[in-house]
Amino acid sequence: MKKQIALTALALGLAVTAAHAETPITGAGSSFAAPIYGKWGEAAASAAGIKLNYQAVGSGAGINQINNRTVDFGASDMPVKAEDLAAHKLMQFPTVIGGVDIIVNLPGIKPNELKLTGALLADIYLGKIAKWNDPAIAKINPGLKLPSLAIASVHRADGSGTTFVFTDYLGTQSAEWKSKVGAATSVSWPGGQGGKGSDGVAGTVRQVPGAIGYAEAAYAEQNHLTTVELQNHAGKFVAPTMDAFAATAANADWSKVQNFAINLNDQPGDKSWPIESATFVLLPTDPKDPAQSAAVTKFFDWGFAHGNEIATSLLYVPLPKAVQESIRAAWKAQLPK
Repeated sequence: MKKQIALTALALGLAVTAAHAETPITGAGSSFAAPIYGKWGEAAASAAGIKLNYQAVGSGAGINQINNRTVDFGASDMPVKAEDLAAHKLMQFPTVIGGVDIIVNLPGIKPNELKLTGALLADIYLGKIAKWNDPAIAKINPGLKLPSLAIASVHRADGSGTTFVFTDYLGTQSAEWKSKVGAATSVSWPGGQGGKGSDGVAGTVRQVPGAIGYAEAAYAEQNHLTTVELQNHAGKFVAPTMDAFAATAANADWSKVQNFAINLNDQPGDKSWPIESATFVLLPTDPKDPAQSAAVTKFFDWGFAHGNEIATSLLYVPLPKAVQESIRAAWKAQLPK
């Protein structure tokens, strides 16, 4: 009995020691990236000895927090401009690639039964199409019984990288959207209702019959939201699937971008999903604590090396190996030794 107690005490002691050995790091920003960072964080705590505390407060807030150095890293789905990176002494690098889904609440309509185009989406969010049985929607959905419901558009109320990706896409589909609204983490919406975070958008869409919104694919999948098919650059209607996200990512040309700031919206290819983005980490080049900066790169290095299966299970596309190697080279070149 004494031996058993001693062994139990030893095991507890080792557990406490292991817990103390974990290096804590803090990050804030993108809700788009929250599912993957959460799962990587769970796995890396024991595997890499890094304990991640990540707050999904939206890309705008994440950028502000890293600018103010209140976290070890910021996270944004909108790549930061070179001049802003220089002004705040930051470097940025992508971590994974993911799609943005369109979600709806339409009685009697099953997931991916409804088809939409980018031009129709822009007109819906501009308030120019007000009913679900509008002839323009019915024309590309022959045989689908569309309800005579008012369309209730829902958008993010907080500064959101997902909003940047979505509004940037609408600008590629509609000259009117590009000139009147534009693309940013926060825009002056022509109408509709705002919700804070993906939870707020999804919750509002669920509660309001006739609602439409947008959310990152991992979130839509985890919460069983009703998604739609979209027409892509090649004119094909595609569902938001892992194959479609991977097809888009495969068309990406990283060789012509600075600071990894690639735009993946409206890529060519018959199978490509049209609304897609890499998600980015912002890391100080003059960290207050170089050891914390090293712990952040150790965490993401672990994710690149061991987290691909976790990423694909959440409908994220892992970065190409060549891009991962370029990121490791950038860490060596831009961060303190």
